[in-house]
Amino acid sequence: MGGKFPSVQRDEFIIMPNHFHGIVSIVGAAPCGRPIIDNNNVSGQPHGKSGQPRGIAPTLGDIVDWFKTMTTNQYIRGVKQNGWSAFAGKLWQRNYYEHIIRNEEELNHVRQYIAENPLNWRTDEENPDVTASL
Repeated sequence: MGGKFPSVQRDEFIIMPNHFHGIVSIVGAAPCGRPIIDNNNVSGQPHGKSGQPRGIAPTLGDIVDWFKTMTTNQYIRGVKQNGWSAFAGKLWQRNYYEHIIRNEEELNHVRQYIAENPLNWRTDEENPDVTASL
């Protein structure tokens, strides 16, 4: 993400069979508003509309939209060029779940949850085999 969004850092993440979990940090994010990054000086500014001038840090929505677009495009290329199976429905759901991590203890808890998530797949409500058996 560093090339497209230099102020964004990826932390712990895991890819599950039908979803993924990940921690995204927006470096220099102001407590209220969207940071403007200019020669390593960061100042909080109110959120603006899409098409922001260069230097304004992305919102989480910007990051997720870009990620969904890029992964969908890569998938389409794989279907066309590598013979991957075509997916009949939508590749991504319309929205996403977000949670603001407010301190180091919570960060460590979420990291652990993500790392251990595959161990819980057999009973996960996102597992189609689980919902089919209910």
